[in-house]
Amino acid sequence: MNESNPYHILEVSPTATQAEIKQAYRRLAKRFHPDTQSATADRDRIVQVNAAYEVLSDPQRRRTYDQKLRRVDRQVKKTTVASPRSRYQRAAAGHDTDEQLKLWLSYVYTPVNRSLNSILSSLDEQIDELAADPFDDELIEDFQSYLEQCRQFLADAQAAFSSVPNPGSIASVAAHLYYCLNHVSDGIEELNWFTLNYDEHYLHTGKELFRMAARLRREAQFALRNLAF
Repeated sequence: MNESNPYHILEVSPTATQAEIKQAYRRLAKRFHPDTQSATADRDRIVQVNAAYEVLSDPQRRRTYDQKLRRVDRQVKKTTVASPRSRYQRAAAGHDTDEQLKLWLSYVYTPVNRSLNSILSSLDEQIDELAADPFDDELIEDFQSYLEQCRQFLADAQAAFSSVPNPGSIASVAAHLYYCLNHVSDGIEELNWFTLNYDEHYLHTGKELFRMAARLRREAQFALRNLAF
């Protein structure tokens, strides 16, 4: 489902407005369209992006897809034997550290890392577009939509981070992720202040916080690779 999920392809939440969906489509089309002749041009990805936008831009097709998604979610809930937290608690009670780590990587590290990538990978592109005219109302609205998407990805990451306890063996990895999420949260708010008063101090501070968050994310990845299990 994930590989063909139009929400995942357009990197938007299922609760995204039509304006947010359109803004996300425009951003990805610019990034992947072969005519851009850029390093990010990707013919297969632009086909996926176009197909996803065709579904989500049509209210009837979107409702039909949402209904299908809800049916799948209900079926998954019916067939799920235990929640991630209860599975983790059983592994902890049985002193199965390997299972604890496996569950943490699946339910915490992977989704958090994915959400962080969605947030951090596109800031420079968004600021480049805004730089064309920082006082243009349409560009500011597009940037605000981008920040709202970042908030949604951040909320997903925070929920995943708190879904199961952090095993003691990866305390350093979890600490890097924790501070990374905090820097992202602060960075989003700084960038949002720029859209309200056009003070470039907030823009620069937001960029710096995102840069620090990216460094912490890399440190978490490095720490995980270098742990001996």
